[in-house]
Amino acid sequence: MSLYVTELRRLAKRRLTRLLLVLLVLGLAGIATAFTFSSHKLSPAVVAQAQAKADADYRQAVKEWERSIVECDAAAKRGEQTEERYGPDCGRQWQPQPDMFDPKWNLPYQFDFRSEFANFIAVFAGAVALFAFLVGASFVGAEWSTGGMMNLLLWRPKRLAVLGTKLAAVLTAVSGLTVLLGALWTAAFWLIGTYRGSTAKVTSEVWQSTAISGVRALALVLAVAAVSFALASLGRHTAMALGVAVGLGVISEIGIRIAVSMAGVRFGDRYVLSTYALAWFEKQWKLIDYRSCDFVQGQCTPKEMLVTWQDSALVFGVGTAVVLVAAFWMMRRRDIS
Repeated sequence: MSLYVTELRRLAKRRLTRLLLVLLVLGLAGIATAFTFSSHKLSPAVVAQAQAKADADYRQAVKEWERSIVECDAAAKRGEQTEERYGPDCGRQWQPQPDMFDPKWNLPYQFDFRSEFANFIAVFAGAVALFAFLVGASFVGAEWSTGGMMNLLLWRPKRLAVLGTKLAAVLTAVSGLTVLLGALWTAAFWLIGTYRGSTAKVTSEVWQSTAISGVRALALVLAVAAVSFALASLGRHTAMALGVAVGLGVISEIGIRIAVSMAGVRFGDRYVLSTYALAWFEKQWKLIDYRSCDFVQGQCTPKEMLVTWQDSALVFGVGTAVVLVAAFWMMRRRDIS
């Protein structure tokens, strides 16, 4: 039996992998279920009811406006000051208009597959990325901490081949699981849109965009799995990956934000990892520098900066490559004992 197949079986049989998989599936199923019950099909009766409510609100507003004018005229005849309370000319110029009462405001929430599913792809990617991080780090971290890696190298002394095979097993399992769950996730929300929401205007272009977003999600998940695997291998323990992740999150999302703010750095969020994650899924992310605001005739026109998905690919790609190279370089040079 090949080492690759053996590693795949070991990964599948680990209790932590199975536990995390159950938690992942339950979490995704919970999200889908919640939106199933929160979304409502907008039948003609529901739309008509919303229109009737808007018309009733409009008529009530007109009555209140007419009553206010009558009160204002009466107060003016008594010699009272009315402008401060009722406005100029008793507020006659403020008559309510029908377009001020949009029936859409009275409609219940309806999930729209075309406009909203892209956000749920990002949610899915975040959940699966967390799973991939924990599985990738614990798989190789446990090997180092329990001495399994040393025993394996006695049987298969090629260090880089062993580490590469373990990484390949993790990436293969994670990619297969991501594709499978992604297909189920898409089907679930398509059914929600069909029976509890809307699938209107879902064209071939929309499906193409959805597929591209799915590829981005898969790439991010694989990058997270690879980085966590490499970090755990570098530190010979799962805690190494967890510690770096927590530290990087604190430094990036809190420390860097505070530092660039105090230093007055323009577009400081370009140094924060979450900005590139948002740009990766949204294709581009706009940063706005309100401190550079130019006031022209009372209007503010702040300077803007776009972070594109290409920028995100460069940042995440280089980061992943550096960590992997470091892990394999250390595997080659370190004393295995």
